[in-house]
Amino acid sequence: KVNAPEYIIDLKKIPGLDDLEYDEKEGLKIGALTTLRAIETSPLVKEKNPAIAHAAKVVASTQIRAKGTMAGNICNASPSCDTAPNLLAQGAKILVQGPNKDRVIKIDDFFLGVKKTSLEPGEIVTGIVIPPLAENERAAYIKHAVRKAMDLAIIGVAVKIRVEVGICTDAKIALGAVAATPIRAPRAEEALIGKALTDEVIVRASEEAMNSCHPISDIRASAEYRKDMIRVFTKRAIKQAMESL
Repeated sequence: KVNAPEYIIDLKKIPGLDDLEYDEKEGLKIGALTTLRAIETSPLVKEKNPAIAHAAKVVASTQIRAKGTMAGNICNASPSCDTAPNLLAQGAKILVQGPNKDRVIKIDDFFLGVKKTSLEPGEIVTGIVIPPLAENERAAYIKHAVRKAMDLAIIGVAVKIRVEVGICTDAKIALGAVAATPIRAPRAEEALIGKALTDEVIVRASEEAMNSCHPISDIRASAEYRKDMIRVFTKRAIKQAMESL
């Protein structure tokens, strides 16, 4: 038996929820109704935060991205959600309105489990704010899937690094599809901070990322395969972020 809701509320015609803006201090502001296709193709997003545009591009198909939104993607709270690792690595804030108050939820506190978020009854997400990348910061997201389109991620890796005078002074690494929620890999981050990003250092960080996750086996991949791919794709994501520094 399927439980049918008594009412369905359509939010599509609420004005202002499809905005896509950039503020030098606050960063990228994405409305809850802004489609993934709009994010993917936006010259503004490509210029200011290309990793966000890329993450939007690898969700499902063009037809789905033309209707689907980043807010919907994270509210679905799938462990393999493509847009979540980037938001986690970049310290995004989720704007929420409810019957009693408006509030801001840090992305670190948003996901509670499979298909579970910290939204309370009656609350809706109205937007996502992603802090600006500094001149010496870069980000990258790599999705590993069997097919180029439609497939859920076997694993996903998002990276944000800051490099000053050849030394990594800050690093954020977030992993998708290897736990009940997207997770950070703090030991992998620590392996990068304070060091020149040599191949040896990057390999060590990639191994730490692999060791930080405990994925499950399912129809798409075994736990062992997922762990090994975290090692491979963390290395690739770090190097991809470094390419534009």
